[in-house]
Amino acid sequence: MEYKFLVDTYDTERFKTLNVWSMFKDDDLLIRPHKEDKRGRNLLEHMIHQCAGENKWFCKMFGIDVGAPPLPSKETRFEFIKRYAEDSEKRLAALKEKDKVWWEEETGFFNTKKPKTWIMTRRIAHTAHHRGEQVTLLRILGRNVYSVYGPSADTGGLPDNNAQTIYAYPDLESLINGETKGGAKATLLGSENKPCTERP
Repeated sequence: MEYKFLVDTYDTERFKTLNVWSMFKDDDLLIRPHKEDKRGRNLLEHMIHQCAGENKWFCKMFGIDVGAPPLPSKETRFEFIKRYAEDSEKRLAALKEKDKVWWEEETGFFNTKKPKTWIMTRRIAHTAHHRGEQVTLLRILGRNVYSVYGPSADTGGLPDNNAQTIYAYPDLESLINGETKGGAKATLLGSENKPCTERP
């Protein structure tokens, strides 16, 4: 399948999002980057935006409806994790069935038309953008940050320091099982105060 790389990328990006959500604590849901500035989304608003926004994109632009409400009935961190994990798994299964003709077909993208390949690339970038905001919020809250795209300050620093890539959970099943039990994330190594910049 010519566009398998887009399907594979969507799969890894959905898992990265769920891993980032697992790094927060339940008490973090309503905390904003700056408590007096409502322009900065809190975690709850980010999770709502991810679940509702992706559902709308897939229904309207890809014609893929998972037949479930985009938001959980109980808006807790773990219920959002389960809802997005289930819905994005169904979207992934539907994407795996699409052929070259489907992917290259133009469809409505807000007030214009674009090929579905272009729209999926934009969807992935959109999710990554908001995930970056969430990682920044984790740092503001003083939380540990596991790997998202490679080593972090909490997994050993920079690759030049032989830092490791350590995800909070190695796979989706471990994530759901671990969070069901209150958390069972991987052990972090720390950076031993090594700089987190490439500048000498």
